[in-house]
Amino acid sequence: MPTITCDPAAAADRLRDAGVTVESGNTPHEQWRAERGEAVAVAYDDKVVVQGADPTELTLLLEEGGGRAHVYFDGACRGNPGPAAVGWVIVTSDGIAADGGQRIGETTNNQAEYAALIRAVEAARDYGVSEIDIRGDSELVVKQVRGEWDTNDPDLRERRVRVHELLAAFDRWSIAHVPREVNERADELANDAFDT
Repeated sequence: MPTITCDPAAAADRLRDAGVTVESGNTPHEQWRAERGEAVAVAYDDKVVVQGADPTELTLLLEEGGGRAHVYFDGACRGNPGPAAVGWVIVTSDGIAADGGQRIGETTNNQAEYAALIRAVEAARDYGVSEIDIRGDSELVVKQVRGEWDTNDPDLRERRVRVHELLAAFDRWSIAHVPREVNERADELANDAFDT
């Protein structure tokens, strides 16, 4: 059960900014309560206690400065173009904070990779992370986002712009190409999305 020493009023503001509903406490000792997914946060005078099956749903949002995370992404496509899916993982010093995978319809492989990156960065933003180190096994996407390669395809150019719009909200970010075996969990989530 994580306990975060903080200003409860500022913590409540961070939660509201992330779209979490903050309600009155259940007892005179509780300043407020908030729920997100499988986590419940309860604020006292100088701390917030987080309970539930997945406390990371709220702990990243409650920490001042938002913390740092590694973000992994992968897009999968069966045919090119063809049915596509994305996978993403957010890893903090406490381990996997969040992950997910979903189908995204018919698209090309490169479009799927960009869709995975966008979803991963949105998830990191939603979890309140302030610094991210992004890792993916698509050399094309990584080098285009870093500005090392041109983006001639209009659709990919538009997706690259969206990535940069999202990244502007972070205090610091980096993106690097990694081998597929380093990106294994995101790859699994993208491929599992085809079967669920």
